Amino acid sequence: MRLQLKCPRRRGGTALLAGLVVLAGGAGLAWAASGGEPSHGGFTSTDWFRLMNFAVLAGGLFFLLRKPIPRALNGRIRGIEDQLKDLEAKKSEAEKRLAEYNQKLGTMEKEAERIMADYTRQGQEAKARILKEAESAAEKLQIQARRNIEHEFEQTKATLQREIFEKALTKAEELLKQNVTSQDQSQLVEEYLQKVVAS
Repeated sequence: MRLQLKCPRRRGGTALLAGLVVLAGGAGLAWAASGGEPSHGGFTSTDWFRLMNFAVLAGGLFFLLRKPIPRALNGRIRGIEDQLKDLEAKKSEAEKRLAEYNQKLGTMEKEAERIMADYTRQGQEAKARILKEAESAAEKLQIQARRNIEHEFEQTKATLQREIFEKALTKAEELLKQNVTSQDQSQLVEEYLQKVVAS
């Protein structure tokens, strides 16, 4: 909406306005010239000349400034309207950017939720994988421990059997030495020799 100041086209309105200005100005001048007190003799010729000078000056200023002042005011109004348009454009641009930022913020919140869900899922998968690997490692350790125990048991068993056998031989030797006489030895030797000769 563009506002424009237009000069009045009717001469009657202009003349009336000029007349009122002249009368008001003249009355003010006359009163000021008399020192602010009303004179008893009325207007003097000097007062009339002053009044006429003022009327001519006011009329001249009115006719000189009747076009430039509305132009200046119209120019100022156009400048204000342009500023208002610029401000409206900036406001709409700011609202558009605000809407974009709100949309981006909403998208970022959704993205953050998706990333958190991703990390949670990956954490659960890593936890399950670690537990499975730990169970597998525990089973392997149990199997290895069982094998080690069995191996140690077999070695200990073999060592015990060897020790028992050695002790049994030692004991048998001792018993033979104690119970076998030289005569028994001679008899055993002869029996052995006979077997060798017979074969």
